Amino acid sequence: MPLLKDVKTAARIVRNLVSSRRSRIELARRQPSLPKPKPHSIQIAVYFGDSAVNLYQIRQWYAPLAELAKTIPVAIISRSPGAALTMFDESPVPVVCLRSVAELEAFVAEQDLRLVFYVNQNSRNFQMFRYGRMLHVFINHGESDKMYMTTNQFKAYDYSFVAGEAARDRLRHRLWDFDLDHRTLMIGRPQADHFAGSLPYTPDDRTVVLYAPTWEGDRDSAAYGSVASHGEALVGALLATGTHRVLYRAHPRSGVIDPEFKRANEAIIASIAAANGRDSSAQHVFDDGPDLGWQLAAADVAITDISAMVYDRLATGKPLIVTRPVSAHAEIDESGYLGAAEWLSSSESSDIVSIVDRVQHDVEARHRLEFWVERHFGDTTPGEATRRFHAAIDRMFAIWEREASVHADDLRPRESDPFANDSDDAD
Repeated sequence: MPLLKDVKTAARIVRNLVSSRRSRIELARRQPSLPKPKPHSIQIAVYFGDSAVNLYQIRQWYAPLAELAKTIPVAIISRSPGAALTMFDESPVPVVCLRSVAELEAFVAEQDLRLVFYVNQNSRNFQMFRYGRMLHVFINHGESDKMYMTTNQFKAYDYSFVAGEAARDRLRHRLWDFDLDHRTLMIGRPQADHFAGSLPYTPDDRTVVLYAPTWEGDRDSAAYGSVASHGEALVGALLATGTHRVLYRAHPRSGVIDPEFKRANEAIIASIAAANGRDSSAQHVFDDGPDLGWQLAAADVAITDISAMVYDRLATGKPLIVTRPVSAHAEIDESGYLGAAEWLSSSESSDIVSIVDRVQHDVEARHRLEFWVERHFGDTTPGEATRRFHAAIDRMFAIWEREASVHADDLRPRESDPFANDSDDAD
């Protein structure tokens, strides 16, 4: 077994190297023909140091960034050729690929950067943190009660934009010596103002159920994924009724670690295809597209794991079921919304049809949901979160202008970086 594991590891490394080389070759071919931001034109950058597998984190911000770009120049900085190649084709704002620290430094020197946004806690963020003549702001890629949401890494940023009071309470109880009132600004969920898109099916009288599980996780405390424990039974039960339409949106990392998880994911996808083959009017959907929003708004009921998807759905104010992890080691913070959530255990998965019907018509559950929507996101009136997001940016700009005037003598050419030749290629 150890030898087989070593062989598989070696094979994966070789595949990654080949893929990385292909990406770099394609980047070199395409980059010269792509439009580049003019010098001193970009004031806000979104830094994405991760590889293509985590593009879902930046995709969640595409629509709010496009809206922001109508008034303030913004660009995405990618450090990975593979991720950049995809974003070149789909991002609504300019994307620059800066593989080396030297390239990053040159871009910073020629632009008028005032704010840098971060959507994750990638270790490469620290290569951007070294620049002190701008504000570094964590905007995250979703609201959730995962342990990820209370990491001490919040202290690395000048400020953090959080969804609402629930997020601030989370940080207040977990972080020591953190000036919460000064360093966090509540903006709601700007993405919810853009939850629209063309439906890949024709609406009818079927009950639409979104099943959006997370991946298996890379440690016991974060083993929230339900594909292998709940997924096949609940999807199978819903497909069998003839009165439900299933929207299945698996996490893009599903099965990267656990073979059983991968098998279950593939089995669910196959079962959806088979159900559509038996009845073309069913129009069940396996969704792996880049756009997230229409699924959350269109579903009558959503089933998710403990992940940001819980709170993306919560922002719509519509019925929601959360799967309970089978791992006894999975950390669950039930002091917030999860303490009042509609839970689905693995043993109840085959009874999902009656559970879906109940949560749709339970008045008391509706009132609880309304309370937690307000707790996590504040005012969810359409357009309000976008207004708060832009107001928070205005406040950051005011702080930047104040500091720039105080330190005007320091705004001189930067010294070269001793590590400027490091490529640090994410692919």
